[in-house]
Amino acid sequence: MNYEDFWRNQPRDPEPWRWPWRREMLAREVRYGEAWLDLGCGAGSVLGRAFERGRRDVDADPVRGDLQEAAGADLRLIDEHGCIPVEHGTIDLVWCSETIEHVADALGLLQEVRRVLKPGGRMLLTTPAHPWLRRTVLAALRFDQHFDPMGQHVRFFSRMSLLRILEAAGLENAGIRSRYAALIARGIRP
Repeated sequence: MNYEDFWRNQPRDPEPWRWPWRREMLAREVRYGEAWLDLGCGAGSVLGRAFERGRRDVDADPVRGDLQEAAGADLRLIDEHGCIPVEHGTIDLVWCSETIEHVADALGLLQEVRRVLKPGGRMLLTTPAHPWLRRTVLAALRFDQHFDPMGQHVRFFSRMSLLRILEAAGLENAGIRSRYAALIARGIRP
């Protein structure tokens, strides 16, 4: 099943996982008047309704069906090569929440993030956390269900693997922490 088919069968406007917490985290990061990108925006409507601080210039997603249903934002389709349809060095903040684990070329996506960020621009990324104890329990009790190759998650990150991929993409690590079963990474374009 591809993403177009998967999202076609989902509710039209679902509330994202742990949305109140994630919305507050984003609210603390966006500065008034900044250009920011919601990367992996889905339908794009949740942030459009729920977040009014700052200036969101672009929403981008690889799934065409989601973008066609959203309204009131500059919605752009990420092309088949993974290119974010945004000019070089034009974005102050990239918000990439619960998205990178669904992307086949995660390094390529982060290199694109680096490309679109202004010098000194920032990225705020969240992805499911898999600390040592959780990995052990999953391996012992739910390995096949959790790591289902037919599922929607393409890869999983540990703190170290996320740090390595951020560094490989040329994003300076401004901190990785864990909260609510999520890794939260801040990256800065040098």
